[in-house]
Amino acid sequence: MELSAEEIRKILPHRYPMLLVDRITELVPGQMAKGRKCVSMNEPFFQGHFPGKPVMPGVLILEALAQTGAVALLSKEENKGKLALFGGVKSCRFRKQVVPGDVLEMTCEIKDLRGPVGSGICEARVDGTLACRAEILFALTDRKN
Repeated sequence: MELSAEEIRKILPHRYPMLLVDRITELVPGQMAKGRKCVSMNEPFFQGHFPGKPVMPGVLILEALAQTGAVALLSKEENKGKLALFGGVKSCRFRKQVVPGDVLEMTCEIKDLRGPVGSGICEARVDGTLACRAEILFALTDRKN
């Protein structure tokens, strides 16, 4: 199953400039999502990171991975309308810089889910080369809280 940018906006509450997933290319609700972020020189963070040598901040790569995982979680029927909050990073390694013109291909597989708390194994790649691998922690909550 694929999701367009508009379909992603129906699942995630994030909006510009914090919505960091342009398309979901594969989805198994509650289990896994693959997403894509087209990195453009027009991204607001490139104004200061870094002038003369634009590099996508690692924390935003992690956020994009977390959003990809959130789509997997929140597309499951019983989680619709909830929020997936970033709970932490258990491990993370950056292997390649992400720069304007790159297409970030992201995968998040839900590893563990106990009640509203769980973890996902995530990877971000550019042209097939690993840019980042992380295990992220999350918590599901109602949007009203």
